[in-house]
Amino acid sequence: MKVLCTGGMGYVGSWLLPHLLADGHEVTAYDIGYFGDGFLPADNENLKKIKADIRDLPTLEAALVGQEAVIHLACISNDHSCQLDEALSTSINFDAFEPLVLAAKEAGVRRFIYCSSSSVYGISDAPDVFEDAPLVPLTLYNKYKAACEPILFRHQSPDFVCTIIRPATVCGYAPRMRFDLTVNIITAHAVLKQIITVFGGKQRRPNLHIKDMARCYQALLKAPDAKIAGQIFNVGAHNMHVSEVAELAKSVVEHEFNMPVSIETQDSTDVRSYHINSDKIFHVL
Repeated sequence: MKVLCTGGMGYVGSWLLPHLLADGHEVTAYDIGYFGDGFLPADNENLKKIKADIRDLPTLEAALVGQEAVIHLACISNDHSCQLDEALSTSINFDAFEPLVLAAKEAGVRRFIYCSSSSVYGISDAPDVFEDAPLVPLTLYNKYKAACEPILFRHQSPDFVCTIIRPATVCGYAPRMRFDLTVNIITAHAVLKQIITVFGGKQRRPNLHIKDMARCYQALLKAPDAKIAGQIFNVGAHNMHVSEVAELAKSVVEHEFNMPVSIETQDSTDVRSYHINSDKIFHVL
């Protein structure tokens, strides 16, 4: 397929795009390019890089011509970054979304995969949170992730297959690393400082390795329309308390680096806590 990936030069994109190319897809990475593009394959005739803003509608519309699928990753991608400039975050994470969807549909794109977030569940004491659970977004980031979901499905049609995934917090190595994510930052602190600072710790969080995140997108591109049209999928692997993540990182780093690691706990204002169930995508795909 011809696939356009917004945010294709980011953390997930840097791991995903080489695998899409290996699958035989023609890929366009559409990204503003703040972090460069040196970690994407060079001199690959099936990869096109467009450094542009998703709010630049004429450039976006031109890029969508001839595309068969869109994977929408681009956004201001964490709570703290969204809080730095609410107007900027609103314009990118929400205002730009429907124009992108409409432009894709107008261009003849047949499949649109939207990366929402499992953080839209906010707080839930349920043993398992399924896709039909109420959304309780607590921050600007997950508020807009949730608000874009019904907008996408308004434009669903037989010729425009729309699918939403709600991934767990991604972790693991990628060429363009992120160290603001729970497992990654805890591991980095264990290695570099030999001290892990846990904020709160009792929060329940789902986690997902970046290799599995990529495999999910690969599967969604291959899946029959009938299986994924209008569907929402949780995508997670291990649900753990943040304190359990810290203990696991401590154990692994102490073993691999032969050095002691301590854990200190501080109060946290981050009360997000939920335990997602990902059985649906396992059974459907």
